[in-house]
Amino acid sequence: MNLSLHAQRQLQQRATEELHQAASWLDPLGRRVLTALLTRTAQGCHLFVRPTPDPTDTADAFLIAAGGIFTILTTERLPNERTARAIARHAEERCAGIRGPHGQVLAHSAMHHVVVQPGGGRTRSPSPLYRVLAETDLDTLFRRDTAVLDRRQVDSIANQIATRLTEYQRLSVRPSERASESAGLLDATKLTVDQLVAAQQRPFETWMTFLHPHQQAIATRDYMGPARISGPAGTGKTVVALHRLRYLARHSTGPLLFTTFVRTLPAVHQASFRRLAPELADRVQFVNLHAWVRGFLADRGQAATVQRSQVDNAFSRAWLAHRTPLEGLEPTPGYWQTEIDRVIKGRGLSTLTEYVRVSRRGRSVRLDTDRRIQVWQLYEAYQHNLADKNLHDYNDMIALALAELAARPLDEPYAAVVVDEVQDITLNGLRMLRQLAGDGPNRLLLVGDGQQQVYPGGWRLSDAGIPVRGRGEVLRVNYRNRATILGFAQRFDATNEVDDLDGAAGVALRDAEVVNSGGEVRRWHGSDVDLPNALVDAVTTLPVPRGQTVLIVFDHRSLHRCTAVLRRAGIPILPLDQYTGEPDDTLKVGTVHRAKGLDFQAVLAVAFPQEGGVNAATGQEARELRGRQHLVAATRARDYLWWAVVEPRQEPNGPS
Repeated sequence: MNLSLHAQRQLQQRATEELHQAASWLDPLGRRVLTALLTRTAQGCHLFVRPTPDPTDTADAFLIAAGGIFTILTTERLPNERTARAIARHAEERCAGIRGPHGQVLAHSAMHHVVVQPGGGRTRSPSPLYRVLAETDLDTLFRRDTAVLDRRQVDSIANQIATRLTEYQRLSVRPSERASESAGLLDATKLTVDQLVAAQQRPFETWMTFLHPHQQAIATRDYMGPARISGPAGTGKTVVALHRLRYLARHSTGPLLFTTFVRTLPAVHQASFRRLAPELADRVQFVNLHAWVRGFLADRGQAATVQRSQVDNAFSRAWLAHRTPLEGLEPTPGYWQTEIDRVIKGRGLSTLTEYVRVSRRGRSVRLDTDRRIQVWQLYEAYQHNLADKNLHDYNDMIALALAELAARPLDEPYAAVVVDEVQDITLNGLRMLRQLAGDGPNRLLLVGDGQQQVYPGGWRLSDAGIPVRGRGEVLRVNYRNRATILGFAQRFDATNEVDDLDGAAGVALRDAEVVNSGGEVRRWHGSDVDLPNALVDAVTTLPVPRGQTVLIVFDHRSLHRCTAVLRRAGIPILPLDQYTGEPDDTLKVGTVHRAKGLDFQAVLAVAFPQEGGVNAATGQEARELRGRQHLVAATRARDYLWWAVVEPRQEPNGPS
C-alpha cells in the first residue's frame, strides 16, 4: 500500500494503541511482532489476537493473508514437541470444516505454524510442525509470489474463523488517507469485469488451501500397507499426494521420496511443495526415477550411464540380424524395440519360458510360441551387443538397483515413497519401488491414471507384488479444466491398459464431474504448408498470457518442426525439459511425454499425421496409444485450447 511517511507513522501508532488495549499481557517481543502484523490489516489481511495469556498451549495470534492461514507464536525459546502439537491440534480443530469454492474444505496443510524469535538471521526449525522466523523477516509472510488466496477468499476465511475463534479478538486498523491498493490484495468487489477476469487468471493456488472432503480424508488417512490414488485427469491426484507428503513429514522422522517416470515433474512439484510446506522442504527428495537409480548405483560403486545413441545402435545391429521372420508382422523396428523394452525387460523376464507364458497386456500383435522364440532371439542379440560394449539401457539400471536393494537395503530408509504418474513405470520399476519403500503403514503411495498412459504396454499391480485392495482411492471431480475443454477431451477414445484396481472398474474421463464452467476450444485443420502462419497467429493472438501457455506435440520430429517455426518468428520459447514451474513470459514447448502431470492456462496442440502399422493389430494399438496421448495433451489446458490437425498430404493422381 502506497502511504506517505506521516500516514505510515499514524497507522503504526494506532496499531500500537489498539494492541495494548486488546492484549496488554504481551511481552516486548510479542508487542513488536503483533503490532507489525496488525498494521498489515490495512492492506486486507486479518488478525486475531489472544487477549489473555493462556497456559493451554495455543497460538498468540492467527493471521489470514494472501499466503494462507498462519498461527503465530512469539517466544525467545523454541517450543517443545508437545507444545507444538497442541498448537497445531487446536488450530486444526478450530478451522475444521471451513468452506471454500465448490464445496471444498480448508486443508490441514493450509495452516502454517510460525514461531517468531527476536532479532535477525535464519534459525533451522528442530520440528517438522513449525517454521522459525526472525522478527526482522516478517515480510516474507506477505510476498506476492507466495500468494495463494485473493481478497474475497481471505475475507471469507476470516469471517468463518471469527465464529470459531471465540477466545480471540479480531483486530484491524485502517489508514486515514486514501492509498493505492497495488501492494495489497485484489478486492474482487471493486473490480470491473475485465479486471476481475484478469485477477482470476493470476496464479493463485487454491489447491494449496482448499481440498474436497474426500481429498482431505485421503491426505490424512492411515493405510496399513501400499495405497493407490487414481482418477481421471484434473481430479487433483498430485495435489492430494503433495498434501499427504506434508502430513507424513509432520508425523514421521527420516527422509521422504517423491519420484516419477517423467523427467520434468520433480522440479515443478518441488517448487510447489516449497510453497505448501517451506518448513519441510528439505525433508522430501524430488527426483526422476532414473536419476534416483543412477545416483543410487553410483553410491554403490556401480556406474551405469545410459548412452541413448549407442543403445539404439546395439538394437539396430540386432534387428539387422534377426528382422526377417518378424518384419512380415510389423516392419517398424521400433515396435519390436518396445516389445523388448516394455514386455521382456520391463517385466523382468529372464527366461524364454517366462516370455512364452506371459500375458502381453497392451500389445495388439498376437504372438504364438514360434514368434516369441524369434523375438527372444532378437532380445538375446541385443543383450549381447550391449554387453560387448559394456553398455546399459534404462531397464538394466532398474534391474541392477532392484538386485542391489535386495542384497543391501538403504542405510537410512525413506519414511515414505510417493510415486506419481505410476502408469508409465515398468513392472520391474514398480518392484524396485516396492523394495525401496519397504513394509509398514503409509510407506508407499502410488498415484496415476491408466487413461493417461503415454507409453505402450500395461500391467497389474498384483504382478509387481503390490497389494492395494481395500486401500485404493478414486477421485471423480475435475477441478482443472473448464467445461468446454473437458467436453472436448472426453471425446478421445483413450483405452486404459493399466489395471491398478486389480480387476475393479475405474473411472474414465468421460465420467468425471465438472465444476468449472466456460472455457474455449478453437480448432484448426490445414496442410503443413499452412501450419507456420496458423501457429504464429495462434501464439500472437492468445487470449491469455504467453508465459502461462504451452505448445504440445506428439513426437520429437514434430517438436523440431514447430520450434523452428517459432524461432523464425522471433517468439521466445522454453523447452519443457528446462521448465521448473517458475513464472516467466516465454512460451513453453515440448512433447506430450514431457507435459505429463503439468497444467497451464492455455494449450496449443499440434497433431501431425500418424504413421500406423501395416496390419490391423498394430494400427489399432497405435491409435489407442495416440488417443491416450491426445487426452493427456487436451487436459493440460485450464481455460483455453487451440487444437491443430495437420492434414495428410494428398498423393498426386497418376496420368489419365
